[in-house]
Amino acid sequence: MRAMVLEEPGRPLVERELPPPEPVPGQALVTVRACGVCRTDLHVADGDLRDPKLPLVLGHQIVGTVADGDRVGVPWLGWTCGECRYCRSGRENLCDRARFTGYQLDGGFAEYAVADERYCLPIPDGYPDEQAAPLLCAGLIGHRALRHAGDGDPLGLYGFGASAHIVLQVARHQGRRVFAFTRTGDEDAQRFARELGADWTGGSDDVPPEQLGAAIIFAPVGELVPAALRVTAKGGTVVCAGIHMSDIPAFPYELLWGERVVRSVANLTRRDGEEFLALAPEIPIRTEIELYRLEQANEALSRLRAGRVRGAAVVSMG
Repeated sequence: MRAMVLEEPGRPLVERELPPPEPVPGQALVTVRACGVCRTDLHVADGDLRDPKLPLVLGHQIVGTVADGDRVGVPWLGWTCGECRYCRSGRENLCDRARFTGYQLDGGFAEYAVADERYCLPIPDGYPDEQAAPLLCAGLIGHRALRHAGDGDPLGLYGFGASAHIVLQVARHQGRRVFAFTRTGDEDAQRFARELGADWTGGSDDVPPEQLGAAIIFAPVGELVPAALRVTAKGGTVVCAGIHMSDIPAFPYELLWGERVVRSVANLTRRDGEEFLALAPEIPIRTEIELYRLEQANEALSRLRAGRVRGAAVVSMG
């Protein structure tokens, strides 16, 4: 099979011909049809997330088919022990021995992948493969972050990429107002947010027209935490939704005082996946995508690194 392989962090992926993976009992062989490109892929490729399996096939937003022809999605959380205190309390996203697709397990930048059958999610009808792929991380992590943000209104979204463009649609469906914060001067991203229904857009250092009821930070920039706290009302929650973020600078206690909350979101659970994939067609969520062939995976990563992707990048095997 063809695959794009990370041989060393900090270097481009290399196209390789590999033997197709062989599933063991409890695993499914997935014929990959599309795979979303996530900022976490960048963190692995760039060495921000340490000790990946090497050589490694990246990609954890996999849409494909299994032996019986069913279409499935394979997300970031690829295996859990089922025995630790987190697994036994419904918090498998925090499993002490969890293994992750496209990090410790080979992912979907290839023509085939194997996946734990427990973590193969049903893809809703009505979504072409490429449109469904971003739902499996950008959508799932965004959905979990939105739930932990509570019902604050207006909702601020910092970093308007793949996750934010999906979360905005869910929040609007809930009847909330959404303020979108982008890189300073990124008028294209602000225009895109307004097209999807944002009530206000501005740069990450701008002051919105009113205090936020809650905020979600998707950009991996620690400086945004105190920035969001400054414009969040008392009792509001600031959620850090990324798996990696630069260091958060010191800030005065008064920014946190007033029962404001700062919290992170880690990974996802199967329940998150089942709930969100059932909700997506009800809204319905529309994913904006840029398509790339398998051999163009490095180009997709480069555009994502530069902040030039509108919506989500997807590698297609079609």
